[in-house]
Order: sequence, then structure tokens, then C-alpha cells
Amino acid sequence: MRTSTLLERLVTRIEHATVLDAPAEAYASVLRTVVRPGPVEDTLSGVPVGHPVHPALVAVPIGAWVSAGVLDAQGERGAARRLVGLGVLAALPTAATGGSDYLTTAGAERRVGFVHAATNLAAIASYGVSWLLRRRGNDRAGVVASLVGATALGAGGWLGGHLAYAQGVGVDTTAFQKLPTEWTEAAQVADLPTDGSPSEVEVDGVPLLVAALDGAWVAMADRCTHRGAPLHEGTVEDGCIVCPWHDSAFALADGSVRSGPATRPQPSLETRQDGGRLLVRRSEERTLRTNPTGR
Repeated sequence: MRTSTLLERLVTRIEHATVLDAPAEAYASVLRTVVRPGPVEDTLSGVPVGHPVHPALVAVPIGAWVSAGVLDAQGERGAARRLVGLGVLAALPTAATGGSDYLTTAGAERRVGFVHAATNLAAIASYGVSWLLRRRGNDRAGVVASLVGATALGAGGWLGGHLAYAQGVGVDTTAFQKLPTEWTEAAQVADLPTDGSPSEVEVDGVPLLVAALDGAWVAMADRCTHRGAPLHEGTVEDGCIVCPWHDSAFALADGSVRSGPATRPQPSLETRQDGGRLLVRRSEERTLRTNPTGR
């Protein structure tokens, strides 16, 4: 049997392991006491830079620890010890950003995320022990502890890849929605509320949010870029639509992120009225949307 098939079976069992729900929720509760909604969560989620920062930060501890392994093989124990220590230090903010992302998962994603976090914490602990052993002059035991850490790190890294590439955690959920590039009727204006409250309409199978704003109409993708929530079920506050699931706020005028944990803006559409019809279009499209999905 192929290795990929065995790994897929293993991760599928993790996805369906409801026994993990209780410890996963307990872990989330502990994280929430530290990662508070607002500036802290926004920074850890990556709102200031426009996309999740956890995938970028993981390169630092992994690079340090892999390099330490190479130096160990060459007998450069002193340099290896310093790199092991650097990796442990770099792993702390990396784990914090991953924890922030974990807080807005649920179901199968949370179960895999919990095991991902557990294996990575085991890796950090192993490399921490390795650094202490090396510092005390026990290089041989330190190398063994590093090998244990590398094993846990490999497992955690594979699960992290599954979270991103198979389950889509951290991916813009509107990435494959095909929005019209020609003027297309979205609704009859008479059917839409004029008090600024959001409405859901559908254009070519893709749900859109439309609302009146300062005497004009605005339209954007209705599916939240963060975790896919239906934005029209949210509330309008200070010119923003607030996500009903995780409280991300997007400016109605242009879809930009005003507060997280969402990092990607909502795709915004141009609007115009033609008689009693509201028309919408997207000024550009991406190649990956050639084979579109709807909701």
C-alpha cells in the first residue's frame, strides 16, 4: 500500500475522532485566555500584513533545527546547540500565531489542529530538552532528544500541510468563486431594503451581499474570506459588515478588513442601476476561477 494512502487513512481517522473534542475544546479555552479578541488576535492572525503569518514563521524554527541536524552530523556541537536554542525561541511566537488560527476552527479541522499543535509542542519540548542537555555537556543525549524532536516536527508539519492544503484552513474561501466580469443583473432594486441592512442575492450560482450605503448600492462576496460564514447574516456597524461567526469587520464600501481575525478583504463588485435593476460586475478575475465553484 502506498505511503500516501496510509497517511490519508490516518488523518481521516483523526478527523472523525470525536474523542478529541473534549481536550481540543479545553485547549481552545486555555488559548482564549491569552489570545484576546482585538489587537492581540489581529496581530497574531496576520491582519496587518494581509494574510496568515503562521505559515511564514514556521520556516524559522524548522530551518534552525534542520541546520542543527546538519551541524551535528559534521560534529559541530557548539554551533548546533546555538541553533537548537534559536529554534526553540523562534518556535514560541510561531506557536502563538498557530494558536490564534486554531481558535476559529471547528469539527474535523479542530481535531486535526489539536493533534498538529500537540505534535509541535512535543517537538518544542524535545528540542528544549536537547538544548539543556547540550548546555550541560551531554551532547550525545542532546542529539537523541533532537532526533525525537525532528520526528514530532515532521508529523506536525505534515498535519499542518493537511490543514492548509486539504482542509483549507487559512485559505481565502472565495478564491475559486467566479464573479461576473460583465454587467449582470443581481436583483430588482424594489426588492432590496433601503435602510442599509444587508441582503443576499445570487448571481450565476455565487451568493453576494448587497446593501444601501450613503445613497448608493454596494456589493461584495457574501461568503466570508476567513472561514466562509454567510455575511448577510451579520450586522452593519459603522459602515462595516460584521461577520456572524468570528466578528471580523469588512468595510462595505470596498470590502477591506477593518478588524480580524480575517486577513483577506472581501471581493467587492462595481454596481450600477439600470431602470429598476441592480447590475454588478467584477473588474478583474483570476485564472483559478476559470473552473468555478458556487457557494
